[in-house]
Amino acid sequence: MSQNPKSFLITVVGPTAVGKTKLSIELAQHFNTEIISADSRQFYSEMRIGTARPSAVELNTSPHHFVAHISINQSFNSGQFEEASLQLINKLHQKNPVVIMVGGSGLYLRAVTHGLDNPPADESVRAQLISELEQKGIEVLQAELLERDPVSYHKIDLQNPQRLLRALETCRVSGRPYSYFLSHTEKTRPFKNISVGLNLPREELYQRINQRVDQMVKEGLINEARELYPHRHLNALNTVGYKELFELFDGKTSEAEAIEKIKQNTRNFAKRQFTWFKKYSNATWFEPQQTSDIIAFIEQEMNS
Repeated sequence: MSQNPKSFLITVVGPTAVGKTKLSIELAQHFNTEIISADSRQFYSEMRIGTARPSAVELNTSPHHFVAHISINQSFNSGQFEEASLQLINKLHQKNPVVIMVGGSGLYLRAVTHGLDNPPADESVRAQLISELEQKGIEVLQAELLERDPVSYHKIDLQNPQRLLRALETCRVSGRPYSYFLSHTEKTRPFKNISVGLNLPREELYQRINQRVDQMVKEGLINEARELYPHRHLNALNTVGYKELFELFDGKTSEAEAIEKIKQNTRNFAKRQFTWFKKYSNATWFEPQQTSDIIAFIEQEMNS
């Protein structure tokens, strides 16, 4: 499938708290278009405060898709997101040549722009698998791999936990067999991707993160986490902002320590996000206040 130079997907990427939501709305208003969220935790309706979901005002300012559209009990992996997003992008392109996609979940963004060309990984899924291995034993995971990916089941060393966990991690994250990726090539898309990266000096970004966590606590993050505590075994909740508070409810830490740990873990997460996007995205980088420069860059790319 060849690119259609008249259709564009503008992706807004960068670390958490850098200002992606604000910019995506400004771009959506400028191009009179709609926004697709590629934040894999904002998918879940029950996780409002801890995922920094756009406010009701922001959601009403420009149409958003894939925000609070499923429950924490439902699965929505990168393979499903790729398929659903491509269908939606095609539909939206029929009425507007420009669509905005925004988020910090690099794997989900890349699934849409390039296809899942390498066996995808996810730290929280790996942690969940390790926990299951310890609690249920290796035979349960071997049976799951046989069901999900018979090809890999018969090829890998099933007694090697690392090999087994890696294959299952890919299956769970992508919704596709691990073996699918071993002979897979990158896909072309029927649109041109223009990627805008947002970043700030580290101290300024870290200050924003700390302020955001304080604001989340004021808005009721602790009560939200307490309501979700009975579901803490779900992978969706193996997430910064919730898992630290679950430790509080377990009596393992104080409230002040839990909040400080959320800030530290969010700063570490932002660092990993930036590293990932620098390596795997083709973004041109700006600071969030450079809106006019960003729009000029996008329009230049559209006309090139």
